[in-house]
Amino acid sequence: MTMSFDAQIRLPDDALLLRYAAGDAEAASALTRRLLPRVFGHARHMLGDAAEAEDVAQEAMMRLWRIAPDWRQGDAQVRTWLYRVTANLCTDRLRRRRGVRLDEIAEPEDPTPSAADRMQSQARGDALQAALAQLPERQRQAVVLRHIEGLSNPEIAEIMDIGPRAVESLTARGKQALSALLAGRKAELGYEDD
Repeated sequence: MTMSFDAQIRLPDDALLLRYAAGDAEAASALTRRLLPRVFGHARHMLGDAAEAEDVAQEAMMRLWRIAPDWRQGDAQVRTWLYRVTANLCTDRLRRRRGVRLDEIAEPEDPTPSAADRMQSQARGDALQAALAQLPERQRQAVVLRHIEGLSNPEIAEIMDIGPRAVESLTARGKQALSALLAGRKAELGYEDD
C-alpha cells in the first residue's frame, strides 16, 4: 500500500528505502526528491563539473536502489552511506581524470557539522524554544507556523481561524518579542556583529 506524499515526506530515509524495497515506487520518488539534490551538490563541489556530477549522482542513487533489499535498518544512515558512495565515485573520477594514484588524492571533506557547530546549533534551538515559550499562545502559534513550519499566511489564517491580516499582526508582534527576548544572548549564541 502506498502512502500519501505528505505522509512519506515525514518518514526517515531508511524507512523510505525499506518501503521502496517492498515495492513502493512513491517511497523511491520521495527519497529521490530528498537526497538527489544533496548528492548532486556534493559531487559538483568535488568534481567542479555539473555534467560529471549528474553522472555520479545518478550512479550513487542506482547503487542505493540496488542495495535496498539488503538494507539493515539501524546499521548506517542512508544519507551517510550515500555521501560516502558519492565521495568514492568522485575520487575514482578524479583519479582517472588526472592519472594520479589514489593515495595522492586528498580525503574528501566530511559533510557533517563539527561538534562545536552541533553544540551551537543545539544552544540556538534551546534558546529559541525558551523564548517561544514566553510568547502568548496565539503569537507563538503564528510564529511557529510561519517561520518554522514555513506555511503561508492564508494557510495559517485557515488553521487559526482568523484573517490573513491578523496573522501578519501576530507574526510581526511575535518576531518583535522574540528579538527582544534573545537580544542579550547574541554573543553567547554566536551572532556577534563583525
